[in-house]
Amino acid sequence: MREYGRLTVGVAMLVVVGALTGGAVLGQTIHVDAAAEHATNTIVPTQALGAGVDRLPYGASDKLLTQENLDKVLSAGWQSVTYRQNTELHMEAWHWNPEGKWSDPAGRGYFVGNAEPGTAPIRHSYGYPLPHRGVTRDDGTDTEGYSRLTDGDTNSFWKSNPYLTQAYTGESDALHPQWVFLDLANSVPVSAIRIAWAEPYSVNYEVQYWTGEDPIKKPTLGVWVTFPSGAVREGKGGAVTLQLADQAIAVQWVRILMRQSSNTCDTHGSADKRNCVGYAIRELYLGTTTADGKFHDVIRHTADQDQTATYCSSVDPWHTPEDLDERAGEQLGMDYFFTSGVTRKLPAMIPIAMIYNTPEDAAAELAYVEKQGYPVSYVEMGEEPDGHYTPPEDDAALYIQFAAALHRVDPKLKLGGPVFTGQNKDIETWADADGRTSWTRRFIDYLKAHGKLDELAFFPYEHYPIEPGKIAWSSLYDEPYLVTHIIDVWRQDGVPANVPQMITESNISWVDSEAFVDVWGALWLADYVGAYLSGGGQAVYYFHYLPLGVGRGHNGSQGTFGMFSADRETRKIIQPLSQYFASQLINLEWVQPGNGQHKLFAATSDVTDGAGHTLVTAYAALRPDGQWSLMVVNKDQENAHEVSIAFDGGKAGARGGSGSDAGFAGPVDVVTFGAAQYQWHAAPNGGHADPDGPAARSTVNANAATKFTLLAASVTVIRGKLGK
Repeated sequence: MREYGRLTVGVAMLVVVGALTGGAVLGQTIHVDAAAEHATNTIVPTQALGAGVDRLPYGASDKLLTQENLDKVLSAGWQSVTYRQNTELHMEAWHWNPEGKWSDPAGRGYFVGNAEPGTAPIRHSYGYPLPHRGVTRDDGTDTEGYSRLTDGDTNSFWKSNPYLTQAYTGESDALHPQWVFLDLANSVPVSAIRIAWAEPYSVNYEVQYWTGEDPIKKPTLGVWVTFPSGAVREGKGGAVTLQLADQAIAVQWVRILMRQSSNTCDTHGSADKRNCVGYAIRELYLGTTTADGKFHDVIRHTADQDQTATYCSSVDPWHTPEDLDERAGEQLGMDYFFTSGVTRKLPAMIPIAMIYNTPEDAAAELAYVEKQGYPVSYVEMGEEPDGHYTPPEDDAALYIQFAAALHRVDPKLKLGGPVFTGQNKDIETWADADGRTSWTRRFIDYLKAHGKLDELAFFPYEHYPIEPGKIAWSSLYDEPYLVTHIIDVWRQDGVPANVPQMITESNISWVDSEAFVDVWGALWLADYVGAYLSGGGQAVYYFHYLPLGVGRGHNGSQGTFGMFSADRETRKIIQPLSQYFASQLINLEWVQPGNGQHKLFAATSDVTDGAGHTLVTAYAALRPDGQWSLMVVNKDQENAHEVSIAFDGGKAGARGGSGSDAGFAGPVDVVTFGAAQYQWHAAPNGGHADPDGPAARSTVNANAATKFTLLAASVTVIRGKLGK
């Protein structure tokens, strides 16, 4: 079994030898259920096959977006573009427009970008790390930043999001309790806590411990239990020491659950009501007390990632100009994004920051875009709330507020969320009072209960199916199930059948490795796109569109999120990689490029191994030009397979008709890319492909009895018309 995530110099050659010497296995069939009434989906390539542009290294955009690079990028055939909003991932406020207005006359606070186009186009935009954050590490901050709750500085403080209070939600704060919790790394004796409250503080709260193994990774295998003396009902703020239990309890995870605010104003003053709602804590101390009254603290107080880790339910988006961090990377400016050529002038999906933003700023962003006349397909509301541990009811409450602000700008905007991190199963969270643990179901139920489910025009999420270090050749067998199963999961959670699902960011894993650049990555990409769209998904967006170059990935292996190797300094493309060729087969061969409707149909094969794995998967499309097109993936590393293709229930020449079975007749185009056309040679300094394509092409004069040879480790598009 071939494994990825480490240097594997020379292994690719073994795959090619197998492809050339292995004998074709005979007598196998691909069946297409071609009856018109059995079509599984309808897609339009310009809307269904897109790519994503994300945050870029500082100073990289001008080097990347040259005409020479763009011509090569666009030649992969991806159509519409989604703009990925990475600053939200890193707990930063996003100044989509560097020009704007601060809420505080002193030039700080809550920033709203200028909705009016200026004389100069917006070319670059940046993030501002939030000074009142309370998370040490989550899915976006594992290697940077730190929490203010255990930083050793009582002049700094964490503060919750004011938009989750009654002043903005219109419902009791008790319905949106806020929390912070500590991970002590190991189980230690705890009997006391010291909380240095800031303003506003909580007057009604509980200090609790977790009974299970891990409240983040296994939220349903445990409960939060209030310490014997951990309930406070008339809190007074200030620095308070609570004796939680007479005898120390061995715990690893400790939470403060806050239900009612003092609604007193923080250090930023009373002029803005957002300064006077929610909760704020300067520093946390935890441990035991001795008979002489001394407090023995077990917390590490440091201003870096070595601090005792803390987590929080939300963060106040208040910040200052001094928080700007340009070196962390740049987001393309809105004008640069729409005028660079990367969008093909097609309507683009754009984001608004939500969990670290204000509704006014999001509305200003869309007003700016529309005043510039830029075409927008969809608007994604925030990014990765599950990765930030945002409670579903809180995310839904923000969604409703931001949707109202955006629809005041334009009632026709199509909004969607929550944009999950990429999950293969239902996302679970701590049980609510009714015992519900499904994040999505509770999000949907909140929108429904507030009469706002119609604000959900589409349901976007990411797809990174395989954990880093666990990618093996056999992982290919799982992809069709994983990517179609998740569609069913969200439907079962209550996402309405008329709300299209879209994967708006995707690749093999969230950490790159050799698998991305080996022929394996091409087979995975074709299988994923074919399975998702045939299974009912409405659109996929390949990530990452622009070439960032091959670099060190998981466990020292070389890889890249992208279709090209590129010079790290000049950003000039060096050569195409495996996913580039797979992209061309998907976008330029399998489907007919353009705005024409394609009907997709289920296809099955009887090509399996002794362990019950399906070695050949196929995806059938009836194109607007009347041709039937099959994208076929042979996952057998060593053997070619000779297959017949039967169109069951498909009338000859009909667009998904019914009647007698039919087969290909006349000239049939066959386009193949695989181990025989591409080999990756790993090396410590980056590696290279040789040969590096192109796909092999041939024309077969076919009839119903024609057998097609699928080379080992390959993707093949077989395209033609049916006999009469």
